[in-house]
Amino acid sequence: MLETFNSSIGKKLIMSITGLFLMLFLLVHLTVNLMLLVGDGEVFNRAAHFMGTNPAVRVIEPILAIGFIFHIFYATYITLQNRKTRPIGYTTSASNGLSTWPSKNMYILGLTIFIFLVIHLANFYWKLKFGTVESITYGKETMPNTYALVAGLFINYWWYDLLYVIGAISLGLHLSHGFWAAFQTLGWNGTKWLKRLEVLAYVYAIVIGTGFSLIPIYFFLFK
Repeated sequence: MLETFNSSIGKKLIMSITGLFLMLFLLVHLTVNLMLLVGDGEVFNRAAHFMGTNPAVRVIEPILAIGFIFHIFYATYITLQNRKTRPIGYTTSASNGLSTWPSKNMYILGLTIFIFLVIHLANFYWKLKFGTVESITYGKETMPNTYALVAGLFINYWWYDLLYVIGAISLGLHLSHGFWAAFQTLGWNGTKWLKRLEVLAYVYAIVIGTGFSLIPIYFFLFK
């Protein structure tokens, strides 16, 4: 078993499984974040409060955190190993035989996303969990005013809007290759399936990249 996971296929399998798990999380996260664009913040605050207090989400949260950390550090480990065995360097090709920019720069994109993630967690997650966030009451229910925290950062700091957009675009580019590559590793590697998966990968990447970019742009232009 250990030899299997130390093999090239085993390493790709681990990256694919953890990557697909995180891609599903991104869709859920984006869905909740897009509620920032609805109304005066109540919809988003209620959604964020539900995600922060729901028992199932609280169980999944540390698993996601471990998944992110493992995916990042395992990718770093594989990249360093590949560079030792291929000192001249190599590129990953798409199914059509042509190398794409994201496929050749997956680690650089991943590092950019990691830096953005650290800044993002410091400004939102850490403040919500351990900082002092003002509360707001809807009816008889009181909850953190997460909307004010997020909106305030996007409205008052244009450089953070720019950073957020760069992070979202990097994420989209990273996923444009990672999506179909993950399914290919899991066995969907026929010519017909690969062409479909490449299309789905680009659609998914555009949705994620555009969706997350839209949020800071909205607050910068209209708030």
